[in-house]
Amino acid sequence: MVDPKTVLQNLEELRALTADEQGAQRLAWSQIWLKARAWFEERLKSLPVEHHYDAAGNRWITLPGKSDKALVIGSHLDSVPNGGWLDGCLGVLAGLEVLTSLANEYNGKAPCTVRLVDWADEEGARFGRSLFGSSAFAGTHTVNADRVRTDRDGTTLEVALRNCGIDVERIGGASREQKNIAAYLELHIEQGPILEKLGKPLGVVLGTKGVERWTITFHGQEAHSGSTPMEARRDALASAAKLALEIRPIARKHPQSVATMGSVKTFPGIVTAVVGRCEATLDMRDLDANILAGMLRDAREASERFAQEERCSVEWSKIWSIEPIPFHPELIKLCEEAVTETAEVSEKLPSGPLHDAAEVARLGIPTVMMFVQSLNGLSHNRAEDTKREHLELAVVALNRLAEKTIHWIQQHG
Repeated sequence: MVDPKTVLQNLEELRALTADEQGAQRLAWSQIWLKARAWFEERLKSLPVEHHYDAAGNRWITLPGKSDKALVIGSHLDSVPNGGWLDGCLGVLAGLEVLTSLANEYNGKAPCTVRLVDWADEEGARFGRSLFGSSAFAGTHTVNADRVRTDRDGTTLEVALRNCGIDVERIGGASREQKNIAAYLELHIEQGPILEKLGKPLGVVLGTKGVERWTITFHGQEAHSGSTPMEARRDALASAAKLALEIRPIARKHPQSVATMGSVKTFPGIVTAVVGRCEATLDMRDLDANILAGMLRDAREASERFAQEERCSVEWSKIWSIEPIPFHPELIKLCEEAVTETAEVSEKLPSGPLHDAAEVARLGIPTVMMFVQSLNGLSHNRAEDTKREHLELAVVALNRLAEKTIHWIQQHG
């Protein structure tokens, strides 16, 4: 049997070790993150497992089974700066407890192999490359574009990796870990308000929303703010401001769509000059690929209309995109059973945030995620929290799901 209180204790220990008064500081490729990984390794010493790092820095813990076919449970220990105490690490530590329980229940030899993975740099908070380790595993990494990414101090991703013993040219070797994986499970906090609003502690994730992420640059004309009449201005910021307001009704046409302009930079960026160039970022998400494409088209048309209105021009540059990733229908059913048996109620919902599970599912590996309620829908800040009783339910439900998935793997073997 799993012991949820062990998971809570480990979460508290990790928080004490790697957080300050501003929140969690387990930024990937940092010394605090390496400290968290060393702390985690100490918890493996009493288990009958093999563990190693792959070429991309993902840590794999393997409990050999009677079959080589493997059930994988995964998440990530890294956090955003000033992050919450649960994001990512809950899934790793709950997975460790499930692995421990299975080792005890089956005397170190489960019916199938069971593996736990701590993905490297899921957040992408330091260099902007989300899902770094899992994309290397999936073969969707973009080395040439990523190696020169810099953090706020000017350090490149390539150098940061080298400082942690990772050769950026060899990260594709992580794909060797794909061998014999029959199913993948991931537990995560919801990071949104839906489950709390419905009064349900746990939810079943249908898939991860597709993402379109772009830089939009409006070009106008720099001019003196005191001497240039309003009707003579070509204000690039005015075009961007109109678009920022317009993307909200574009997204609200669809019940599960979201769209965000999260960054705006103006040039020359001084109080005495009309903005000649404005760079903005746009992030759009939906679980339906057609809806996502339609939203992107509407946003492009709107940007061109507003540029014309302000006598400006506009250009779009793609930052990154990922298609919607639906999860496996049979594992969704098993997850719903596990949640209902544990919490008596369930809810099915898509995930707006990205997760490593999406990269695994892209390979065709049967995948499902489970969410646990987030208080006030908050995440990526120190106020992130979940009721302790809901965390305990999540650990129990993940264990039930693992047991059900092992039987499913046996039946489909």
